[in-house]
Amino acid sequence: MSRSLRARPAALLLGAALLGCALFFLLAYRPAIAEVARPDPRSFDPALVARGADLARVGNCVSCHQSSGGRPYAGGYRVKTPFGAIYGSNITPDPDTGIGSWSRAAFDRALRRGVGRDGSHLYPAFPYTHYAGVTDADVTALYAFLMTRPAVRAVPPANELIPPLGFRPLLAGWKLLFFRPEPLRADPARSAAWNRGRYLGETLAHCSACHSPRGLLQQEKGGDRAYDGGWSGGWYAPPINARSPAVRAWTPERLEAYLRTGLSVHHAAAAGPMGPVTYNLARADAADVRALATYYAWWMRDAPAARTEPALPDRRAAATRAHPAGARLYAGACAVCHEPGAPMVQAGRPVLPLGTPLHEDNPRDTIQIILQGLRPPVSASRPYMPAYSDALSDAQVAEIVGYLQARHGTGPAWKDLTAAVAKAREEGE
Repeated sequence: MSRSLRARPAALLLGAALLGCALFFLLAYRPAIAEVARPDPRSFDPALVARGADLARVGNCVSCHQSSGGRPYAGGYRVKTPFGAIYGSNITPDPDTGIGSWSRAAFDRALRRGVGRDGSHLYPAFPYTHYAGVTDADVTALYAFLMTRPAVRAVPPANELIPPLGFRPLLAGWKLLFFRPEPLRADPARSAAWNRGRYLGETLAHCSACHSPRGLLQQEKGGDRAYDGGWSGGWYAPPINARSPAVRAWTPERLEAYLRTGLSVHHAAAAGPMGPVTYNLARADAADVRALATYYAWWMRDAPAARTEPALPDRRAAATRAHPAGARLYAGACAVCHEPGAPMVQAGRPVLPLGTPLHEDNPRDTIQIILQGLRPPVSASRPYMPAYSDALSDAQVAEIVGYLQARHGTGPAWKDLTAAVAKAREEGE
């Protein structure tokens, strides 16, 4: 074979590689949008700013854009993912470290297309897959609200992702596979409240981001898997569809009370990531919260409890035989607050058998509540539960969890509880 013939396959491979690189570049490239001078906060209509504030509360924006002890919207909150940690960005109007030099067009592109002002692709931990459906008017209101916040000079920590995921152009491939931006269209067969709740829930509130399962590449599963339950910050976000494990029906009225107060006497108190959600919704427009309750109660209209609310079991004797150590620990640390007639119950805390965590198909939320405690997210006067992570070992927490589920649970017994506690402790840190 001549030298020219031997060189032809190598040349073809090199050409294919160069063509592939060029196509990838074209796919990933987004131009930067020019910087602007920070808008004068006085240039925004106060009514528009107030509307943006309400929308930001519905979106729970501050939770991912404020570190513990940090300034609101200044970033630094650590979001754990299977691929490492991502830190919330500074979205105050500081020109150097925040978004003060962003035009409304740059803000719009980031919010609805997941591309920063400099052209870099944003990680989908920022839920632009939901925000793609936000209306132009609401984008403008959110921009006005953020641009009138105090400017804070703060640089969040660098993301801690496994290689090569720190190379942002790769996100263009993720978007090609999983990002389908399109507006939401109202359903004329449904009420105005239902349609408003759907719009808010599927876009700004991005409820399915936590309450739906995810695939191997962390893409959200929709369709018939929508709202089937998911994971967030070491907690389990239970199904909020026909598979809801709640033992009492989620009516619009009960759900509205829960979202506005962080507490439902028919269910439980807001725990984990739901605490900040209810804190913000308590301060949002009441009609919008009512609309969200209307929409998500509709999603749970065919759940078992919506058809027949079961009697609540109390198998104290059997649970004590199965978990004697758990029964003793419960009697010493928990019974004074959680037994019928206890002051905490009389103060408005729902009784343990009503709590959805004991009826879920995994023990994670029950474990995390014991480890991390429960503080009232909305009103400081509500009852609270202290954290026991430092006081109890993994084996002791497992015994209490096993006892509680054996006594009050309605599903199959949870297995390998000590290992589950160790994992929950690690993921909840």
